Amino acid sequence: MEREFMDFDVVIVGAGPSGLAAACRLMQQANAAEKELTVCVVEKGSEVGAHILSGAVLEPRALTELFPDWAERGAPLKTAVTRDEVVLLKDDQKAQLIPNALVPRTMHNDGNYIISAGNLTRWLGEQAEELGVEIFPGFAAQEVLHGEDGTVRGIVVGDMGVAADGSEKDGHMPGMELRGKYTLFAEGCRGHLGKQLISRFSLDSEADAQHYGIGLKELWDVPAEQHQPGLVVHGSGWPLKGNAEGGFFLYHTDDQQVVVGLIVDLAYDNPYLSPFDEFQRMKQHPTLARHLEGGKRVSYGARAIAKGGLNCLPKMSFPGGLLIGCDAGTLNFAKIKGLHTAMKSGMLAAESVFDAIKGGDEGGEDLVDFGKRFKDSWAYEELDASRSFGPAMHKYGTFLGGAYNFLDQLTGGRLPTLHDTTPDYARMRPAAECTKIEYPKPDGKLSFDKLSSVFLSNTNHEEDQPCHLRLSDPELPVRDNLPRYAEPAQRYCPAGVYEIVEEAGEPQFQINFQNCVHCKTCDIKDPAQNITWVAPEGGGGPNYPNM
Repeated sequence: MEREFMDFDVVIVGAGPSGLAAACRLMQQANAAEKELTVCVVEKGSEVGAHILSGAVLEPRALTELFPDWAERGAPLKTAVTRDEVVLLKDDQKAQLIPNALVPRTMHNDGNYIISAGNLTRWLGEQAEELGVEIFPGFAAQEVLHGEDGTVRGIVVGDMGVAADGSEKDGHMPGMELRGKYTLFAEGCRGHLGKQLISRFSLDSEADAQHYGIGLKELWDVPAEQHQPGLVVHGSGWPLKGNAEGGFFLYHTDDQQVVVGLIVDLAYDNPYLSPFDEFQRMKQHPTLARHLEGGKRVSYGARAIAKGGLNCLPKMSFPGGLLIGCDAGTLNFAKIKGLHTAMKSGMLAAESVFDAIKGGDEGGEDLVDFGKRFKDSWAYEELDASRSFGPAMHKYGTFLGGAYNFLDQLTGGRLPTLHDTTPDYARMRPAAECTKIEYPKPDGKLSFDKLSSVFLSNTNHEEDQPCHLRLSDPELPVRDNLPRYAEPAQRYCPAGVYEIVEEAGEPQFQINFQNCVHCKTCDIKDPAQNITWVAPEGGGGPNYPNM
């Protein structure tokens, strides 16, 4: 198909922290050098920030490097951390506060801020546009453009107005080619184009298998007498048990609001486990309930997290482009933070790209200089210090793994480096070997069902469009996954997308793609790796306010 096209010096896929930090840094350099530079950012969400979901406690180091005057510019950092607590939930009633001396220094939050990551990206988008960046929200990058020699030359934006049967509806608009000398991929965790690029260029040939968690989050309005702005609470333990690892977070932010969430390690092995229901049950614990009772839940969301760390980082450069932020996996899970490292990776990528273009580069090169810059940065130093964090948890469990990491930090990272090369999906055990988990019914006060939760995420997709959850073998879920694993997609999906329903007395696998919050868990955890998430029509998915 002959498509219309637009040419840019740099195309950036994803208006998240890494992509926008890269865009801002590119234009800062161009303006300082009085060099004309064209930069565009394409964003699948209906607006910048619509799809951004994070805890989030921000370490402002990268932001301060990018905009030293961020406070004067009105950056949405309103609530400084005033108190840290780390708690172990022993059972459904008891908890133990961990003495501060035993809390790893990576969990200390002095100088950090409780923020809305979505609002931070909205602000970054404003800064980028003021600097001259063009941002196109509501358009999904659907394909990578390759030159005849295989180099990356940009992306193709998905068609708009395509019916479920593939026919063109009224108002059909073919996707446009956005061509660039260099393309930066900043799609977030498990980006569908990043996944293709990693495979095509064997970027992970020297890396361990990437590891993931699913993060579930709610935003609550709470009574004034319960509100403690600046309080940060982290914890682990109940209700997760067996080979299921994870931890919760609860932050008192501004405007009389509390954010609460649970991160479940996707290396769990029991197919009956439901991360969503574990989260709902967890909120019933008195340690968390006292912060929420009498309040009102106002938003919900879920997103996968690339948590493998340094050992799982792929090569981040390839001919014509770079992987940055969580598309590569730069999150520091020992801190449960990734915004600052994602932004730093984007800023370093911008410096490599600008230096190349300034020198007359016409694009298509493998900018290995970016890898060197990253390795010389504080972001790499952080990840290197925590390189055994995830493998220790997987190998020894929460308590012994935590002890290993505590000693490793005390000794300056001198303990042997641990590795985990087993992908998360491969850890699933047959249902016959596992104990079925019975979850309590939601009470409508602290715990809720999936559909009412999805409603609060403001998720919407045009119903008459191709399903963006592709099955390599449509028969496999009922034929293989149902008898062997009790079809775990019914439970690992936090949005009720997948169901087993009966038609004419026979089980059928039903995909309710309209519910999809774009978390990517299905693409990661399906034991047969039969589900591929691709971008739906632009503008679809969640619309997170203040998340």
